[in-house]
Amino acid sequence: MGRIKILDEHIANQIAAGEVVERPSSVVKELVENAIDAGSTRIDVAIEEGGLELIRVTDNGSGMERDDCEVAFFRHATSKIASSQDLFSIRTLGFRGEALPSIAAVSKVTCVTSTEQTGLGYKMVIEGGTVKTFEDTASPRGTDVQVRELFYNTPARLKYMKTIQTELGHVSDYMYRLSLAHPEIAFTLKHNGSQLFQTLGNGDMLQVIAAIYGTAVAKGMLPIEGEHLDYTIRGYIGKPETTRANRNAISTVINGRYIRNYTLIHALLQGYHTLLPINRYPIAAFHIQTDPTLIDVNVHPAKLEVRFSKEQELIQFVEQQVRQVLNRQILIPSAAQAKPKKEALIQEQLELYRPAAQAAEPQRDQASPSNSHRVGSYGDSDELSASAGDNAVRNEPSQATARSYEQQRESSYSDDRALRSLYDSIGSMDSYQPPQQQPPDGAEFGQTRASGPPASNSSKRADSLDYRQREKSPKEQAASNAAFLRSAIPDEEEAPPSLPAFPKLFPIGQMHGTYIVAQNEEGLFLIDQHAAHERINYEYYYEKFGKPAEASQELLVPITLEFTPSESERLKEKVPLLEQAGVYMEPFGGNAYLVRAYPHWFPQGEEKALVEEMTEWLLSERKSIDLGKMREKAAIMCSCKASIKANQSLSTLEMEGLLDRLAACRNPYTCPHGRPIVISFSTYELEKMFKRVM
Repeated sequence: MGRIKILDEHIANQIAAGEVVERPSSVVKELVENAIDAGSTRIDVAIEEGGLELIRVTDNGSGMERDDCEVAFFRHATSKIASSQDLFSIRTLGFRGEALPSIAAVSKVTCVTSTEQTGLGYKMVIEGGTVKTFEDTASPRGTDVQVRELFYNTPARLKYMKTIQTELGHVSDYMYRLSLAHPEIAFTLKHNGSQLFQTLGNGDMLQVIAAIYGTAVAKGMLPIEGEHLDYTIRGYIGKPETTRANRNAISTVINGRYIRNYTLIHALLQGYHTLLPINRYPIAAFHIQTDPTLIDVNVHPAKLEVRFSKEQELIQFVEQQVRQVLNRQILIPSAAQAKPKKEALIQEQLELYRPAAQAAEPQRDQASPSNSHRVGSYGDSDELSASAGDNAVRNEPSQATARSYEQQRESSYSDDRALRSLYDSIGSMDSYQPPQQQPPDGAEFGQTRASGPPASNSSKRADSLDYRQREKSPKEQAASNAAFLRSAIPDEEEAPPSLPAFPKLFPIGQMHGTYIVAQNEEGLFLIDQHAAHERINYEYYYEKFGKPAEASQELLVPITLEFTPSESERLKEKVPLLEQAGVYMEPFGGNAYLVRAYPHWFPQGEEKALVEEMTEWLLSERKSIDLGKMREKAAIMCSCKASIKANQSLSTLEMEGLLDRLAACRNPYTCPHGRPIVISFSTYELEKMFKRVM
């Protein structure tokens, strides 16, 4: 007698439940998806003890006839597929016919359903997969399914359930996803009688986002909408200033089905590019509509993954749409109003360091005698009181303040026309030479000349800004600068002329040698000088790494690098990649390598450290390395090392030049690591802090 037997229906359903019903949230998912397929406009979910005691899903959908109710709990019983061809054009959320029998096999189920408005319906009670009763009953139109004592007959599964709060979290999370996927349906979620979540069902996804993440997050969301030959996309993405520590706040919906697709998430993140800080992720919810024949949803037990027949086109489409939305925005975050600490005595601190700050800048004040508008240069008390009492200027600051400040700025440079001509000649960055060494006083962020006569204080500051090749004519400089800006960021389209421009900022001082304080008619701005210079250098170096071989120079004295035996062996395969970045290396016996050449525009004094970082990154990458990714990584490394650092004093002219070059960048809002460059305080926010407006 053979040993292979066909399992009976009950055992087969319990085995299937191991795949379909992992936890209470799986039951909620299957029942709510059935309610959506039934055309419901309202779905109420009530659970007790995290769903282990009770899961109740009530809808106002089409309901079931008596005959359909009898066979609905049999395995592979479905109304959504009639032939094998239907598998290639699935338009419903459920289609296998496994969920209901699997749930009934490990719990006690009561199903009440009706298709009539007369109040006549049917009630079926099932325990452990066995039908106990089936009778007529009074019921409104729709279906009411109650699942009690989940896993009561499978103690091993019940033993490994998590805490009630953990299970409740999984149920809530999936209800959030379904409500984002179907904003046209009114959802409610209750736990132990307390309402946790509710949507209106008016089709407004933004209101659903507000119900889930809060009103403040919803106000900062950006709409995204676009069409492709095979796909359409609509939804919302968050501004880079609103991020999360994981990807859980990203919801992708395909044809009304919430899915987990890391390829789409990666495309979304690529659209943000360097706008996001490291290890931070945006809030996003978007719907993608496509022909059902282009996707395969029958690839995952819980139907949470799909396969695309035109995946590459979809990835490029999503990335392009996200990038276009972000490029239309001025992404300067507004500073949150901080509550001052009780022990902080701001006035006393100002009195302590104010005289020292004035004494530390005697030459700067002499070089620019009209610097009354700068931080650290205080006017007479009569002037301060007069300006404080000027109600007209306070109430109408927009144009008058800008005009008066322009006059002050023009007059402050009128005494030194040589400096002004140097400032006006700021153009391209094609011959940028990073700093060879930091000057002892830390006052300049440009390079120090290795030879030549000593320059005066003012001319040295002007030279420190001159990252350009001065032999070029103004026309050549303008053309070179335009070409650089067009190629600075990878795969970005030309910005349309209607895009908002970076606001014109007028520096008024520096805070702690780290932050530039600037103003315009809109309010006050703080600029991280290191992040700003890093963004400028990043766009410059990214363009340079596009043609590194042309700039490579052979070294008279090669650089020797030592590696471990395993690293040395793996590095042999990575040497061609380094050559594509303009770095030429060769084995030198043992575990040593010689660096024979590298691009001449590498930051001076940082060449060895930069090559070491590039090789370490290449060795750490286990997967195939994309040339574009290596180009971007190398540009980030160079930009960080060549940028000015914190606690470095800048003159007004240097701050002007830095802000003007930042405004010329394609993305002047974040550094290459995603940190914000500019923070704004609107005039209204400042007046509110000082109780000028109530």
